[in-house]
Amino acid sequence: MTARIERVVTEGLVDIDGTEHKVENNTWIVGDDDEVIVIDPARDAEKILEQVGEREVLAVICTAGLPDHVGAAIEVASRDEAVVALHPKDKPLWRETWAETWPDIDVEDDGIFEVADVQLDVMETPGVSAGGVSLYSEALGAVFTGKALQADGPGKLGGEYPALADQLTSIGGRLFTLPPDTRVLAAHGDEVTIGDLEPHFDDWVSGSLTRTDSDADTETEGPLTDGTKISGIKLSPGDD
Repeated sequence: MTARIERVVTEGLVDIDGTEHKVENNTWIVGDDDEVIVIDPARDAEKILEQVGEREVLAVICTAGLPDHVGAAIEVASRDEAVVALHPKDKPLWRETWAETWPDIDVEDDGIFEVADVQLDVMETPGVSAGGVSLYSEALGAVFTGKALQADGPGKLGGEYPALADQLTSIGGRLFTLPPDTRVLAAHGDEVTIGDLEPHFDDWVSGSLTRTDSDADTETEGPLTDGTKISGIKLSPGDD
């Protein structure tokens, strides 16, 4: 196998509902010495393309349409006339950054991208955004999770969980079905493995992510036996 994974870290400010947040982003480059796919080009196209070097960019894949996932997408893609791929549900978010253009292709669940000698499988993982996706490479033993799942748990947007039940459904029903030693390569922070994070899932479902100190003081009973049902979380399509 000649394919490898490289990381480019950029930082900057993101405006969310009128408030600026300082963020540090991971842009991931997957490929070999000849061709690459760029995942989540955040904001610094020059730095990203410096890492790419003379290799051909086949595609730019954005795991979400948020500004810190698409900020350098057009410039990175245009150098080699590569396609930009995004889930259609995140197109409204894309237009907040790129008002005069659209992504080239729609990302779909179970879709496939190929680069060098590896395959990236698309997994819909909505929650932080309606069109959030993750990209799994069995050959590389890694999943690129965007904001869906990070080293410190489910990712947030501006310090909040926009749709936590959907996000936990994505994590439990899709990401935590992957092998425990799968590397979790998120849009922010350090890498971790599925096996490191999966033991925390029951706590997340039972409310640890949103529970406040006052909630803990007044709580007299333990979590419900089936926290997934009460939280609206579905671990499989037929889980009603």
